[in-house]
Formats: sequence, structure tokens, C-alpha cells
Amino acid sequence: MRRIHHPGPPAAQRHVAQPCLIEHRAPALPCGVSLLAAFEQLCQDHQAGSAVATLRGGSLAPMAYVMPALSKTPAHAVFYSERYALDGPARLESAALTVGRRDGQPWLHCHAIWRDAQGRLGAGHILPDEAVVATAPVLDIWYLHGADFAVMPCQESGFSLFTPVATGTAPVGEHMPTTAFALSIRPNEDVCEAIAAVCRRRGVTRAAIRGGVGSLVGVAFADGTHVEPFVTEVFIERGTVDATRPGGEGVCLDVGVVDHCHGIHRGRLRPGANAVLVTFEMVIEPLA
Repeated sequence: MRRIHHPGPPAAQRHVAQPCLIEHRAPALPCGVSLLAAFEQLCQDHQAGSAVATLRGGSLAPMAYVMPALSKTPAHAVFYSERYALDGPARLESAALTVGRRDGQPWLHCHAIWRDAQGRLGAGHILPDEAVVATAPVLDIWYLHGADFAVMPCQESGFSLFTPVATGTAPVGEHMPTTAFALSIRPNEDVCEAIAAVCRRRGVTRAAIRGGVGSLVGVAFADGTHVEPFVTEVFIERGTVDATRPGGEGVCLDVGVVDHCHGIHRGRLRPGANAVLVTFEMVIEPLA
């Protein structure tokens, strides 16, 4: 498994898992406003400070984004590219996102694959306050109660990252919330093995992954193919857990990937072979 050396001291705690309640909905995403404002409104409507979500279809216009890149200074091991912008519609194929709080205000972390007005495939990290919802996608959202994803400094990587924190907020809604836990994983931890270990530690045998946004040190797929460029941004399109199998063998993560050479990839991760680059955040929902 490939690894990354960050400039700061490794954190003793290699993941943060915070119990919470989640409430699943499939509402219409408001159009004509920024992606950030649209999700801020949805969370306000459900008295939730955070959420995770997946998007399929719909379009953003205009839209700005960045891509993974090599770092130009020793302050970080990896970094972001310059800002790119599309004036015409970006038709979303698939996306995952995390809604949380930054300095007490709503913020959003979204990785996606799309096609531009000419049909060309694109992928990257959408800038949520510079992307306007033009046509509503199919949306699945899981609102969090009792925990938030809060942007906090990470000495190890030098970035400020979404980290689960307890809020004590009581759930409010028409549907009975489901017990779950919000999770963030530190660099150089195998993502599949970390998920399985967290589940076993909490007595969870089977689970579904909700949301899922992060980065990996290159990518090794289950079919034997590899993404050689080591700076990637990744999102989970579908994830399941069977913690009865050894190691991370029971964790199935189907992902979308963009690398720092602008390659776009999709596939299932090979357990035991994919180290987190900077962070990986998600919600794990135990299943009966």
C-alpha cells in the first residue's frame, strides 16, 4: 500500500467516529441559488447542522471547481489546482457531498463527475459558493442529529478538515431517525480496513455507507487496475460493509476518482491497498 509523508506530526487518533442519528429524505434541491445556499436551506428546514448526500443528474451553471495537484511549497504534501470555471451547464453524472460548519457558518465539501456542454467528461472538487443549481438532480440526503461535521485544523496535513463533533441536538422530524455514526479517517490508513475496524469496535456487523468524500494515495481497484498518479480526489458512489469477513475484505466501495494528471476513473476499491491521502469523511449506517 502506498503512503504519503505529511509535514506535521501524525495524530495519535487515526480516525474520529461520533455517534449520531440520521434522517433520510429525498427532497427537491432548490434551483437558482448556489449549491451551498441550497443545502443550507434544506438543513435549516430540518433543523440539522450537518448532512451527507448523493446527487445524480441535474446540472450546475455556472460552476467553478478545483482539482487535486502537487504542492508548490513544503507547507503541504499535496494541494489544489488553480480555479477552473464552466459558463455552460455541467450535467452531473454522480456526486457525493458533506454539509457541515466552518467558523460557525454552513460549508460544503463536494466531489463529482460531470459532462460539460460539449459532452466532455470532467471531475473535481466543486466550489460550493461558486456553483449554481440550474436543474435539480436526484437527491438522497441524510440529515445528522447529535453530531456535526465541523472544519477543524489538522496539524498532520496542514489543512483544515471536516471532523465529527458531538452537538447534543435532539432529532426533529416526521420520520424516526436511525442510529449511525459520522466518521473521518486520517492519512495513511487503509480506507476499507478503517471502516471495518470502526464497525467491529462498535459491534456493527453490516452497514451502508452514506455520502463519502475524500482522497487516496493513488488508487488500487479490485479488478487489478491502478491509478498511478498519487494525488487524487475520490467520492463514494455506493458502499456496503460486512464486518464478519477478515480485515477490510467485507467493505465494498464503488468510487469515482480524479487524479492530478486529470485522469478520471471509476471502480471498486481493493481492500488493504488504498491509503487515505489527506482525509476521508462519511456516515456509516448500521443495518439489521
